[in-house]
Amino acid sequence: MKILKNDDEWKKELSPEAFYVCRQHGTESPFSGKLYDNKEEGTYNCTCCKTPLFESSTKFDSGTGWPSYYEAIEDAVIEIKDTSHGMTRVEVQCARCSAHLGHVFPDGPEPTGLRYCINSICLDFKEA
Repeated sequence: MKILKNDDEWKKELSPEAFYVCRQHGTESPFSGKLYDNKEEGTYNCTCCKTPLFESSTKFDSGTGWPSYYEAIEDAVIEIKDTSHGMTRVEVQCARCSAHLGHVFPDGPEPTGLRYCINSICLDFKEA
């Protein structure tokens, strides 16, 4: 079920940094996030609505400074054309609450060839 909340409701639940990235399409600095170098087994969930988004088995070191995955959990994310910043990219959002997560690029490893480049602050890690 889709979660719809206004900015005031999200501000009560999220830190100012999480609100900026997740709800206002911001980004965190590379290598600054709590999960970019996490190697534990488990699931990466949306920080806003706790929906499972990525499995640790799909995480890889892209060298970018953000957690990167080659595949999202089925139906967990949506992809939207993003033409901000003078370029065309594909934004990744949580399918349940529309939180901005990051972007997906076609330069990842097999088997998908994709690189979901996700902000750590948008994720809560649940150890297996």
